[in-house]
Amino acid sequence: MKLTLEGLKNKEAWEAAGISLPLYDIETVVRETKESPVWVHFGAGNIFRIFIGGIADTLIAQGESTKGITCVETFDFDVIDKIYDPYDNLVLAVTLNADGSTGR
Repeated sequence: MKLTLEGLKNKEAWEAAGISLPLYDIETVVRETKESPVWVHFGAGNIFRIFIGGIADTLIAQGESTKGITCVETFDFDVIDKIYDPYDNLVLAVTLNADGSTGR
């Protein structure tokens, strides 16, 4: 399993690992966001990826939005090249609950 657009095509492996994948077409969202952006966020760190990105993912999944977030990094430019580009801007969020269980 690889966290890339190509890697997501192996849906069975992700499902076997208990990881749910987006039901929307990611490539369409990317295209529409690039053509006509509506949301920009400054700072592409961990808080953005999990919290703000999670909000955008939920809005898209619920049909409330058709566009993602354009992210601008002003502090550490390597963040984009090292954290986002190798994974096609995808993020896997896992929550560790107080009882030791996880949620995805």
